[in-house]
Amino acid sequence: MQEYIIRVQRGVSAENSWQIVRRYSDFDLLNNSLQISTLSLPLPPKKLIGNMEREFIAERQKGLQAYLDVITTHHILSNCELVKKFLDPNSYSVNYTEIALQHVSMFFRSEPKWEVVEPLKDIGWRIRKKYFLMKIKNQPKERLMLSWADLGPDKYLSDKDLQYAVKLLSSCSHPYIYKITFATANESSALVIRPFSEKGTLKDLIYKVRSAPPPPCKLLDLENSLLGLPSFYRSYFSQFRKINTLEGVDVHCFGHLLYEMTYGRPPDTIPVDSFPPAPSVFVVSVLESILTCEAMKNGMPTVSRLLQMPLFSDVLLTNSEKPQFKIPTKLKEALKTSKECTEKRLTEEQKLIHQHRRLTRAQSHHGSEEEKKKRKILARKKSKRSAYESGEEHSAKYSNSNNSGSGASSPLTSPSSPTPPSTAEHASF
Repeated sequence: MQEYIIRVQRGVSAENSWQIVRRYSDFDLLNNSLQISTLSLPLPPKKLIGNMEREFIAERQKGLQAYLDVITTHHILSNCELVKKFLDPNSYSVNYTEIALQHVSMFFRSEPKWEVVEPLKDIGWRIRKKYFLMKIKNQPKERLMLSWADLGPDKYLSDKDLQYAVKLLSSCSHPYIYKITFATANESSALVIRPFSEKGTLKDLIYKVRSAPPPPCKLLDLENSLLGLPSFYRSYFSQFRKINTLEGVDVHCFGHLLYEMTYGRPPDTIPVDSFPPAPSVFVVSVLESILTCEAMKNGMPTVSRLLQMPLFSDVLLTNSEKPQFKIPTKLKEALKTSKECTEKRLTEEQKLIHQHRRLTRAQSHHGSEEEKKKRKILARKKSKRSAYESGEEHSAKYSNSNNSGSGASSPLTSPSSPTPPSTAEHASF
């Protein structure tokens, strides 16, 4: 069977570029697994006869590279576990569900009232964050959901501060934040238990996964920022240096969510050049302030500015539940420092991406046909000029050589002395 060498590029550094060797049948199997996405992917067609000819192999190689480029640049597909295992099987060969179960069991050695019912494999997109259906042993009818996750690259709290902050989450009471029943963390991971939402989430409603609408949409997974987990939209906002604060990041991510809620799908590209008709012009105004090219250049609007826009300014919140969440002063300072470190890492990443773009543009410009022609013309001119200057220099040397030879046989004279008679005059005399 013919194997194909395909280049994979993730991120901007050379370390994030590698090659994979796969057969066409491997690509075909991956493509069949991705059909659930309903996306039209450009996998080259099968060919039973003549598939070992050199020209066909070269053409298929190009087609498979183009196919993989589409997948790795598609935001949702590139985060899919199937794709990650296809691209880098060594890094994703372990069973993270089993690892999560081991950690959960260790957590509950001192908390015997909890019982794991089953894994919830169809929830979530993070490979290292797993979900389980839970119950309390003496309350078997109450269904709960446990989420377990490794700590991420933006975890800057000390282990002690992190454990304290995570445990505080269960004391948070807010009308628009989903209640946390139990939360705990150690030096490498954390788990959170919430009531299980039988009717699903807002995303289920958008994509019509469930027939019944979910309860009023409340925020989930607030622990992600404490654990240092990267945002789902990081590959977008890391491209724009004006989105360099956590408030700006939150606003940008909200823009993605609002677009998906409005049109039933994520935007095709960021920035967004034009918006389809929407149920309200006020919605489009908000989207334009967040997702357009002008917004990326000027920076995100603040939350206060968003609340002044017509879409939100007339909304009256009538919920009687009073928000309650007390954070000790010492922990507030630690959270502030963590925020600053997170923003610093984002800024450094954006700077690296900007430098890589400049280098890529320069290389692309240098390698363009127009530039090649210009360089050839300049090289010809330089060659002609060098030849001309070389000829002039040779001529000057030859002239100086002749002048130097005639001057050696001539007697020295001074303006005041008479000119000596020539040899001819002597001979005639």
